Amino acid sequence: MLELPRLAEMRAWSQAERARGRKIGFVPTMGFLHEGHLRLVDRAKELADRVVLSIFVNPLQFGPKEDFTKYPRDLARDRQLAEDRGVDCVFVPEASEMYPGEPVTRVSAGAAADTLEGAARPGHFGGVLTVVAKLFHLVAPDVAVFGRKDFQQATLVKRMVQDLDFPITIDVLPTVRELDGLALSSRNGYLNADQRRSALALSRALRTVEQTWRSGEADPAALQRRGMEVLRSPGVEPEYLALVDEDLQPVARPTARTVAVLAARIGATRLIDNVVLGEGIAADPTVRT
Repeated sequence: MLELPRLAEMRAWSQAERARGRKIGFVPTMGFLHEGHLRLVDRAKELADRVVLSIFVNPLQFGPKEDFTKYPRDLARDRQLAEDRGVDCVFVPEASEMYPGEPVTRVSAGAAADTLEGAARPGHFGGVLTVVAKLFHLVAPDVAVFGRKDFQQATLVKRMVQDLDFPITIDVLPTVRELDGLALSSRNGYLNADQRRSALALSRALRTVEQTWRSGEADPAALQRRGMEVLRSPGVEPEYLALVDEDLQPVARPTARTVAVLAARIGATRLIDNVVLGEGIAADPTVRT
């Protein structure tokens, strides 16, 4: 596995691979890899001849009171996991390499980025889309693979690719969960044993919304209330629970394609999760960690 820290090296490698007629798959990450990330690598290997995985904790997407400095990092472990999974090239730029100065030009995420996560984290998605756009230019992939746990992020990336005519296919995979339903997340490592148990309220709330909808409830406000009753568990501080369509708009009548999205704090840790009503949490792949 090749490891590249420099932007010029990444661009040169990609150009050389494309000149050989090879299709490039890309998995952008902030590191501290887990099985969810590695499933994205597996999918990229199915879709492309060469796979690039980036590891970069992007300062632009963290607010001043968020966990940028504390965000979990373990590059040596990440290298080994990526190599074992068959990654061809790992791109590991430093912040000073990606942003040699304060970036004047940034990608505006638009009104869809001001709701849900955007309302809770002002400016977050502008930072996300700016770094993803830079990575797309540097890696020049044919296909990029994202996870659905970050549903709003994946939706906005797809919209950016469409609006700015990136010649890239975006593939989004279902959330990977632990056997008890907790969505895999690098931030799960912040949780102690009691908090880990409390965090199961997120998947229980989503399952409750899904099952209530399947039982015939068609009022989104009633579904939201039912989910919040479950989410308001000991040790959990709910932030939001909403039912939206594929464009992140609130729904008047839920359908099988409606997505229930939520966020909550467990202690100092903020977690997000979602479920597509017609698929259900039971359809998400599970792993033993």
